[in-house]
Amino acid sequence: MKPELPEPLTFDGPDYNPDLDRKRLTGQIKRIFDCMLDGRWRTLGEIRAITGDPEASISAQLRHLRKRRFGGHLIEKRRRGDETVGLFEYKLIPNMPGLQQKLW
Repeated sequence: MKPELPEPLTFDGPDYNPDLDRKRLTGQIKRIFDCMLDGRWRTLGEIRAITGDPEASISAQLRHLRKRRFGGHLIEKRRRGDETVGLFEYKLIPNMPGLQQKLW
């Protein structure tokens, strides 16, 4: 059973315009979610290389994936390499009862 995002996805914010942004943001979050489903650790740059989305947007979508309305998924974060550089990597653990025990 593959984890899926809830439908419909609802975005908001002071600059959000549904006519201009809904399709773009929905595509972004789905690409990022699908990329991260394998449970691998990735930096924002590595996710960008796979999805083609800007790193700032990836960061925002990872924060969205933690929210209940986007599935309430666990996004783990840790430093990579030289700790003074400030490079972080992320891993998605989907919010599906029983799935975490099977995959991780």
